[in-house]
Amino acid sequence: MVVSIIGIGLLGGSFALAVREKYPKMRFIGVDTSPVNGQLALAKGIVDDVLPLSEAIAQSTLVVLATPVNVIIDMLPTVLDHLPSGATVLDLGSTKGLICEVADAHPKRAQFVAAHPMAGTENSGPGAAFKELLVGKNLIICDREKSHPDSLTLAESLFRDIGMKLFYMSPQEHDLHLAYVSHLSHVSAFALGLTVLEKEKDEQAIFDMASTGFSSTVRLAKSSPAMWAPIFDQNRQNVSQALADYIEFLQQFKQIIDDQDVKNSLDFMQRANVIRRVLDGIEKR
Repeated sequence: MVVSIIGIGLLGGSFALAVREKYPKMRFIGVDTSPVNGQLALAKGIVDDVLPLSEAIAQSTLVVLATPVNVIIDMLPTVLDHLPSGATVLDLGSTKGLICEVADAHPKRAQFVAAHPMAGTENSGPGAAFKELLVGKNLIICDREKSHPDSLTLAESLFRDIGMKLFYMSPQEHDLHLAYVSHLSHVSAFALGLTVLEKEKDEQAIFDMASTGFSSTVRLAKSSPAMWAPIFDQNRQNVSQALADYIEFLQQFKQIIDDQDVKNSLDFMQRANVIRRVLDGIEKR
């Protein structure tokens, strides 16, 4: 079996390393616009060869689109056009609505599987890839009924084999839920990081005073803007609503603090503490 990874970054590289661990005889081909990424992927053993897109697709049983979501939308029709009969293409994008619309318009839609691994770090590129990234994490598949049974089975089998837990939903449900549980947290981290940098011009003071709490809260601000700007754009309606809801709570909390209302401050935070039960449940799954 030959697998082509289009975009040899954190997710694509980690997927390849995890599958290679399970199936060492599989051949992996990398496709990337960066020669440096290609060489690093070869050196790390993520891929066996780095080839141009058309050559890679022609040899592939499975093509994995692991680029930023705007590039996935641009590339998907071309990949499907050149996809061999019986081969499968899946994407790992963090939005699904527009990607699935593009796939729906193509005559080879059945050879496509829309997938989103709920995993990542603030780091990017093949140097950040590691085989354990996806183990134990959730994998969302959208519009599974539109995929050919063989393509769906191949994708499901590989993701299960590397230790992922599979869930299914519509693209619309996916994008709505992700706006709150993923996209909003990244917006918040970027805004918090910028707020601190603008107000604390003395970076040494930030370094001296910052605690692990600050570091963990703002960690996502180190994420790749090139990856996240297209995500926010493609899911802008849901992200905008999530931000509006978040801002409303921030304004409530500001008013409580301005009013020196300790009782409501305690109540506000105690209500938020319920998230502990949710997070503990996630960890026990």
